[in-house]
Amino acid sequence: MSQNTTTTSAPTPCDLLVQADVAVTQDDTRRVILNAGVAVTNGIVVGVGDHDDLCAQYEPGTSLDLSGTMLMPGLVNGHTHLPMTLFRGFADDMPLMEWLEEHIWPVEFQLTDELLTIGANLGCAEFIRTGCTSFLNSYMHEHVTGEIVSLAGLRVVLGEGFFSFPSPLFPTAEECWQTIRELSQRYSDNPCIRTAVTPHAAFTVTPDELVASFELATELDVIWQIHLAESETETAICLDRYGKRPIELLHAHGLLTGRTTLHHCVDITDEEIEILADTGVNVVHNPASNLKLCSGISPVQKMLDAGVIVGLGTDGASSNNQLNMFRDMALAALIGKVRHEDASAVSAQSALDMATRGSARCLGWPELGRIEVGCPADMIALDLSTPNLMPAYNYISHAVYGATGMEVCMTMVGGKILYLYGDFRTMDMKAMRTEALLASKWVLSKAKK
Repeated sequence: MSQNTTTTSAPTPCDLLVQADVAVTQDDTRRVILNAGVAVTNGIVVGVGDHDDLCAQYEPGTSLDLSGTMLMPGLVNGHTHLPMTLFRGFADDMPLMEWLEEHIWPVEFQLTDELLTIGANLGCAEFIRTGCTSFLNSYMHEHVTGEIVSLAGLRVVLGEGFFSFPSPLFPTAEECWQTIRELSQRYSDNPCIRTAVTPHAAFTVTPDELVASFELATELDVIWQIHLAESETETAICLDRYGKRPIELLHAHGLLTGRTTLHHCVDITDEEIEILADTGVNVVHNPASNLKLCSGISPVQKMLDAGVIVGLGTDGASSNNQLNMFRDMALAALIGKVRHEDASAVSAQSALDMATRGSARCLGWPELGRIEVGCPADMIALDLSTPNLMPAYNYISHAVYGATGMEVCMTMVGGKILYLYGDFRTMDMKAMRTEALLASKWVLSKAKK
C-alpha cells in the first residue's frame, strides 16, 4: 500500500529582507504593493511582493522592519555639478551668462582638490539625506568626486568638463582627452562608477571639437553629455557664430544619437522636438535651475508626447541652491502644467518616471530607478507618519506633491544602508560642518569685489 507524501521546499537564503507598509516599485507595470517586502542578495533584488509571501520563500540573513514607511527606488539625478555646493548662495538672482562669466568661472577655476573634496562631501551627504542614490556629474578633477562617491557609497557617472578656450585645467579641448581616458581606466572595475565625455556647451566648444569628443565617447563606449538650448541667449550666440540653432548644429554634425544626453532643452521648437524623438537622444529637465536663472520653462509634455526620453536633474547647488530631487519633481509637474496651460500635463507619475527610470536612461544605466528582480537594490524609504503625508490616497501623488525629501528615513545602495533614521553611516557630518565654514571663507576671499 503506497502512501502519498507532500514535500515542502526549504526557504531560499537571502542576505536581506525589507518590510514596509507600501512599495512604489516603478517597474514596467508601475506596481504599488501594500504590505511590501523586498528580498536582496549580493546587492541585487531577488524578490518583490507581499511581505508574508516573501517570508515563506526566503530565509534572510538580516531583516529590516520599516513599518510605517513607503519604499521607493533611489532617485536618479540626471544632471549636476557636485562640488558646486561650495557656491550655494554665493551668486544669486542674475541671468545665466552674467552668473557664469562674472561670478562663477573666475572663482571656480581657482579651486583646489582639497576644496573640491569638501564640496563633493557636502553634495553626497545631501543626496543621501534626500534619497538620491545615483547621479550624472559634470565638473573638473572628476577623480576627486569619484573617490568621495566611493567612500559615501553612491553611484555616479563622472564627466570631466572642457571648453575650447584655454582654462586653468586644459589649454585646449584635446588636452582633456587623455584625462578622460585615464578616468575611464581608473574606474573600469568599479561597479558603482562609470564615465562620460562632457563638452560644456555648443557655444563654448567648437563644432570640430564636439565631433572629436563624440568620437572619443564612441571609442570608450560611454555616454556623451552636453548643456544645450538652455536659453535664448545661447541660441542667439549659435546663430551668430554658425548660422544654426543649437539642436540644428548638433544634428548637422551627427551628434544626436542614443549615446547623447542633452541638459536643459529649454529654447526648442516643435520641429526640434521631432528631431530629438527621431534620433533617440535623452534629455534632462532642470526646472529649479531654469527658473532661478530665468532661462525659461522646457516644453516637457511635448517631448514626452513625442516619445523623447526625459530625465530630471537639479543642476548644481549654485544655480538651484538644493540638490533635492523631491523639490525638482514637484517643480517639474507644477511648471509643466503652466507651460502647457493644461492641469493634466506632466502628471505626478510622469514626474516620478523622470526622476527614476528616465534619469537612469540618461545615465546610460537603465537598470537603476526601479525596484525589480535583477536590478540593484538601490532603495529609499519615506516616513508616512509625517503630517504632510497623511492621509494616504495616492502614493505617487504623495511622492511628488506631498514629500519634501526630509521624510526620507532610509537610503540604501546595493543593499547597503547609507542612512537610517538620522544616522549617516558613511559620512562624518561634524567634520563636514567645520570644513564647509573654511571653504566659505576661501570662496569669499576670491570673490569679485
